[in-house]
Amino acid sequence: MLRHFLLAASALAAIPAAAQTAKPTANFGAPAKQFGRVSYDARSLMIDGKRLTIWSAEVHAFRLPSPDLWRDVLQKMKASGFNTVAFYFDWGFHSPKRGQYDFNGIRDIDRLLTIAAEEGLYVITRAGPYVNAELTRGGFPGWLQNQRARARTDDPDYLAAADEWLSQINPIIARHQINGGPKGEKGGTVILHQIENELALTTPAQGRYMDHLYAKARADGITVPLFHNDQGRNGYWVPRGSNVAKTVEGSPDLYAFDGYPGGTCTVGGKTTRGSAAPDWGFYGPGGARGGASASPNTPGFAAEFGGGWFDYWGSNGGYECNAIQRGKRFQRVFYGTNLANGIAIQSFYMGFGGTSWGWLPAPVVFTSYDYGAAFSETREVREKAEELKALAGLIRSVPDLAGMVPAGPVTISSPNIQVYHNKSPETDARFLLVTHNPSNKASDDRFTITADLPDGRYAFPEMRLNGFDAKWLVAGVNLGGQRLVYATSELQSHVAIDGGDVALLYGRAQETGTTVLRYTSAPTVRVIDGDVRSSFDAAKGDLRLDYIHGTLARVAVSGGGRPSLTLLIGDEGEAAKFWEHGDVLVRGPALVRSVRATGATLALTGDTREATPLEVWGPKRARAVTWNGQRVATTAGTAGSIVARAALAGPAGVTLPVLADWRMAPGTPEAEPGFDDGAWQAIDSRAYASITARPDGQPNMLMDAYGFHEGDVWYRGRFTGTADAERLRIYYGAGGSGLAQVFLDGKLIGQDELPGGLPRPVTTGAATIALPAQARTPGEHVLSIMVRNNGHNWDLDADDFHKEARGLVSASVEKQAGASFAIPIAWKIQGRQGGEDIVDPVRGVPNNGGQYGERMGWHLPGFDDTRWVKATLPASAAPAGTSWYRTSFDLNVPKGQDATIGVSFGDASVPRSPVDYRVLIFVNGWHMGQFIAHVGPQRTFVIPEGILNHRGRNVLSLAVTSDGQQGNALETVKLVTMRNVRGGLPVRMVEAPAVLAK
Repeated sequence: MLRHFLLAASALAAIPAAAQTAKPTANFGAPAKQFGRVSYDARSLMIDGKRLTIWSAEVHAFRLPSPDLWRDVLQKMKASGFNTVAFYFDWGFHSPKRGQYDFNGIRDIDRLLTIAAEEGLYVITRAGPYVNAELTRGGFPGWLQNQRARARTDDPDYLAAADEWLSQINPIIARHQINGGPKGEKGGTVILHQIENELALTTPAQGRYMDHLYAKARADGITVPLFHNDQGRNGYWVPRGSNVAKTVEGSPDLYAFDGYPGGTCTVGGKTTRGSAAPDWGFYGPGGARGGASASPNTPGFAAEFGGGWFDYWGSNGGYECNAIQRGKRFQRVFYGTNLANGIAIQSFYMGFGGTSWGWLPAPVVFTSYDYGAAFSETREVREKAEELKALAGLIRSVPDLAGMVPAGPVTISSPNIQVYHNKSPETDARFLLVTHNPSNKASDDRFTITADLPDGRYAFPEMRLNGFDAKWLVAGVNLGGQRLVYATSELQSHVAIDGGDVALLYGRAQETGTTVLRYTSAPTVRVIDGDVRSSFDAAKGDLRLDYIHGTLARVAVSGGGRPSLTLLIGDEGEAAKFWEHGDVLVRGPALVRSVRATGATLALTGDTREATPLEVWGPKRARAVTWNGQRVATTAGTAGSIVARAALAGPAGVTLPVLADWRMAPGTPEAEPGFDDGAWQAIDSRAYASITARPDGQPNMLMDAYGFHEGDVWYRGRFTGTADAERLRIYYGAGGSGLAQVFLDGKLIGQDELPGGLPRPVTTGAATIALPAQARTPGEHVLSIMVRNNGHNWDLDADDFHKEARGLVSASVEKQAGASFAIPIAWKIQGRQGGEDIVDPVRGVPNNGGQYGERMGWHLPGFDDTRWVKATLPASAAPAGTSWYRTSFDLNVPKGQDATIGVSFGDASVPRSPVDYRVLIFVNGWHMGQFIAHVGPQRTFVIPEGILNHRGRNVLSLAVTSDGQQGNALETVKLVTMRNVRGGLPVRMVEAPAVLAK
């Protein structure tokens, strides 16, 4: 970033500070490129020839296994101002076995893309083959673990596997692209498609691979622009012909990059402001690593910009802090800096993170993938979403922001302030982003700006920037029939109603504000509410309004040669109450999902958190209002609105049952020497594809080699007792905070856990376990080893890291002073029932591992547990191994309410328990998470409606694994209401088997 610094502190008061100065990082003369209805040049994307600022966020439908709730999330995004949504698609989620693909139910991509189009959102599709996303294997299918070909290269075997997936997913995307499908389909709203993600190697093998992916997408009928997301702005895979030194050119049409600047929360849950917002465009250093400057002929494109951060096993729980760290104010400063730098396509990661249910998570994350996103895992609209709504409102109200270019410096009175000044080449409209200098400062500064604007040279009245913050200001803008000369307030909404205009301006509470409007003659100003002073400069035709931001002020302006104008002016809290839908502005509810005009009636839908007033500005023809289908009695309000005579009702409380009537059964029969393992697979020396080295000459013991890719796996090894059987040494892979339990002849003799508390966890381990004297007695002995696989690694560096070993790598019974592997062991293995031929295709790949109870269907709601013993919680003791607990309960959430209910363990106010145990949580057969009491931090688990029956019977099944030590047993388990609103959408139960298929 180029800045003009003053040379001496003594001169600060005398010499004004200069604004940001742009560099020639973009080629504004580059011709536009056309892809059907989508085109672009160096300034912006265009749809049907109209420039558009893409304001997007990421959603993972696979992390919300209740498809009716997909619409809920997308409606909240649209209502909060997003015009686009980005979707990752997880190859492994759809493919349990090579050649098998499933796009039904919770995997219905057609339905997802249709909903997005119905809700008015453009779509960016990101289908891999590799996606990362903190998913096990980065989204690769389990069966790919056994392919010896190097992934993410042009190896023919890997390309054949990738093409198998792409031949399935690409045609679905093609049917939903904005250009229409290749077979004459009407199409949908997909405008951009990503062909690979964060490919950090750039050898010729990767170059040919990228060319293949590009050609494959085109052959499959995808006609919109194609891109790759560059990990960290390396200048990799820029379009051919970019001609920037030290970049790597390739086949994509657009260059996109990701970035997560701004620091992270401390382990103590404190926010940090470690770095200023980077200039990755017009005002940056340029070159290959300068962000958008790596591709000067295409618009700036941040395919992932930090909207939060993921959290790891053993942390103190960081999502609420992350929501603040990359939340209110951060968004103004960082996203605004992007916009000023010509980043015309921004997608925030995440918008809604959801739940890494079952065995979806990579080792670096636990069950919750809340991410601190704008919309929480519980589907709450966070405070940060309210700020995003305000920022998006400016983008929507001033379409001239799309395609702006640097306009030249302005004069600033304070060196502590910097201003980015951009303009529209077509209309000369201006955007001024005001931040501290540097932007991560948090001082309290007063300043003025003097600038040559479209309507003349103006010195803005004194403004204030207090704390870490930024102001998004516009000038020289046409708002319907109005002319905004400038405002020191920020614009959130403009709607044209019946030939007049309504505009909403806001600012920080108790700060002064000024708005200047242009007229041909003196207009009539009527202050309806609030303290607003007006003056008119006849020479310029300027109407000036001065005020203090606070409770909502209402001003009516008429005459002066322009249509009537209603100005609504308030502080941020007041602005957050407003929702804009088309030509209707609504004030009051916690969420307004939709507004539809039918004759004289406005039909509004949405949510309330409490009893809430309702006020509506809309066409005069619409004098009747309904809310969620119910008629609302209204009266005339001030300033042209209509107002509900009574507050909209809030939600009733949700009464939750106490979880009782528990039944329990032991679940580790595999440890018993007499257990029948006749149907298990024998360990042999089949092909070995892992990157993990094993001792020479040993068999392939890895779970993946035998078709077991998720969750727990059991090994049983038989050996003959000998005096040399002194110890067991194992080497194993188990992911983040993974576990190995070792039994000899039915008794636990040792347990090893991989460490928690590491953002990048250790994922393999070695343990040495002393064998008891029994192992040295004559006769056959049985070792039973359970390995919990908490996810395969990602492949972030394209080094086949996802192929690190899971399960046992080696196991040696030996004499301490003797040779390893000298005592023969005959091993067998068993994991998920059916392996890659999953027995529950509805719940699918992530749902089950190889616990005995899972193989027997104990997790399913239809299982008959009446023969199990009764139990009470909290338990004081547990047998070594795994025990199963089950109970059922009824819910009766009031109709017309949307509640998020969770399952909570022990004391949820602390991140960890004083006792050691683990729980796999099954609700109505769905594996909704893993609780590790002594590792944490997650203690409460979101169960979405559709998985949870809100108005009927539910079954909770818990697989509790313990070392059997005193106290290491299941604590109190309870239901909690995590969120409750009146409104929501109808949600059907996700139909799934109640018992194992015969």
